[in-house]
Amino acid sequence: MLLRLCQNRVLLLLVFAVPAAAIPISGQQTTAPDTQTPAAAADLTAASASPAAASAASSSVPDAPEPQNGAPQNGASQNAPAQSSAQQTKRILGIIPNFRAVSADTKLPPETVKEKFVDATEDSFDYSSLFIPAAIAVYNMHERTTPEFHEGAAGYARYFWHSAVDQTDENYLVEFIFPALTREDARYYTLGHGGFFRRTGYALSRAVITRSNSGDEVFNVSEVFGAGAAAGISNLYYPSASRSAGNTASEWAEDVGIDAASFWFREFWPDINRHLFHNKYSNAPPQK
Repeated sequence: MLLRLCQNRVLLLLVFAVPAAAIPISGQQTTAPDTQTPAAAADLTAASASPAAASAASSSVPDAPEPQNGAPQNGASQNAPAQSSAQQTKRILGIIPNFRAVSADTKLPPETVKEKFVDATEDSFDYSSLFIPAAIAVYNMHERTTPEFHEGAAGYARYFWHSAVDQTDENYLVEFIFPALTREDARYYTLGHGGFFRRTGYALSRAVITRSNSGDEVFNVSEVFGAGAAAGISNLYYPSASRSAGNTASEWAEDVGIDAASFWFREFWPDINRHLFHNKYSNAPPQK
C-alpha cells in the first residue's frame, strides 16, 4: 500500500511530460580520423622524390581559401561539441524553474554557501513553485490522506499549505543546509550522451549519487538524509493522527521519488526542446 501511494504521487510530476522514448536522443558523436586520398598520397611521394616534383604536386592542389576576419579555418569543428551537448535553459517551457540544471560537458567551479542558499530560495519562492504543491494537494484531498483537513475549499487550502511547507522544508535541507555541511554539489549535471536507458539510469541514480565540491562522485547524503529530515519536521505541523512512522516514511519516499523524477525530466528536456519545440525556449536567460 505504501509503495503504491508513493508511485501514484510521483506520477503527478510526469503527467505533463512528453514520452522521451519517442524523441530522438542525442548520442555521442565521433569524428572519423583524417585519411589521405590516393591522389594526395601520390603527391606526397612525388614531393619527396625531387624539388621539381614537389613544386608540380603543390601546383596541382587548389589553394585553400583565406580565413575571413581572422577566423580559424576549422571553426566548424570547434563548434561541434557545443552543438552536440545537451543545452539546458534556465526555465522549462519558459515557466518551470530549471536553475540547478547544468548543460552537458560543462565544468563549473564549486558553489559557495551563498549560491546554495540562493538556489534553495529560488526553487522555494519562484512563482511557479506553487504548481507541485497544488497538484499534490489535489491528490491528497482525493485520497483523504489527512481526514482531519475535511473537504471543500477550506480542506483544499489546508492540504495546499501543508504541501507547500513540505516542499520549502525539503528544498532548504536538500539544496542548502546539507550540501553546505557535507560539501556536496546539489546541481544536476546533465549526461546528454548515450541511449535512452543509459541516460534514464543516470538521471534516476542522481537521487543517491551526487558530486562533491571537488568533482568526485559520492553518496548523495543531501538528498537522502535531507529528504528524511524534512519528512520528520513535517510531524510538527500535521495533526497528531498523521504523526506515525508509516506516514513519515511515505513522505520521505515521496520527496526522493519526486526529485528523481525531476532529474529524469531535466535530463531529457534539452531533447524535448530541440526536437518538439525547435529550440523555442533556448533564448531564456543564460545559465548562472
